[in-house]
Amino acid sequence: MSVPAAYISIILIWSTTPLAIQWSGAEVGYLFGITSRMLLGVVVGLLAATLLNIKLPWHVQARKTYIAAGLGLFFAMTSVYWSSQFIPSGWISVLFGLAPIITGFMATLWLAEKALTASRITGLLLGLAGLAIMLLGSQALGPQAAYGIAGMVFSVTAYSASAVAIKRIAADVPALATTIGGLLVTIPLLLGVYLITGEPLPATVPLRAIAAIVYLGMVGSVLGFALYYYVLKHVDTTRVALITVITPVIALLLGHLLNGEAIQRETLIGSATILSGLLLFEYGQAAGKWVRDTIP
Repeated sequence: MSVPAAYISIILIWSTTPLAIQWSGAEVGYLFGITSRMLLGVVVGLLAATLLNIKLPWHVQARKTYIAAGLGLFFAMTSVYWSSQFIPSGWISVLFGLAPIITGFMATLWLAEKALTASRITGLLLGLAGLAIMLLGSQALGPQAAYGIAGMVFSVTAYSASAVAIKRIAADVPALATTIGGLLVTIPLLLGVYLITGEPLPATVPLRAIAAIVYLGMVGSVLGFALYYYVLKHVDTTRVALITVITPVIALLLGHLLNGEAIQRETLIGSATILSGLLLFEYGQAAGKWVRDTIP
């Protein structure tokens, strides 16, 4: 698959993932939703690797990659599922829009991809301002909405750290192998959390939850992550994270149309502020150079 086609596919998958996450955990518990998704994902991934004759490398760099991917998946996805109990599905995608800023900051420190210019610092401040507006708007959802926002900020940080770590390791590992290896690291951690918390298995699983788990396990976990790691190998981490500028708009609309989620004024203002900050963070310097070169 070409890199642009993979990039567009990730946008479509990530736009539908937040709503599917909420549906997969409804009435069955978020731990059941994420654990069953990851278990299904690793089975599908191993089958796909067998059919495509893709072997998992086990050299030192590959093992480091699997650990970085697995820990990122565990902390980021567990936080997302936990947070989905307290905030609308569209908010998940909006708050994940902070990923390019956090990823860019980490990449500057560890990968030396780009410097923190004045436009990037301004974009970072706009992103934080948008986060504050979202936090103010969360009061209408009840006091627990703040927990969901905090969980999402932690999730984005874990996701960004994992992406930068994988990029820094720079192992020659197939994207599907990275996905499977990461899932193999994640699943024992999830099962451990399940045992520690003592959460019971659901007596029944609604059809909508089953459909969401299957979609997330096959498309969200295997195809989505494989495409993500494939693009990550060919594109700067900050440009990969820029996908999250597009997905919030689609996710908010899907949440409103399919899940009856109200779109508040603070949600629109906060989302617009975050996305404006991201655009400035990524393209502000290039836009300023174009203006200087164009206008005498």
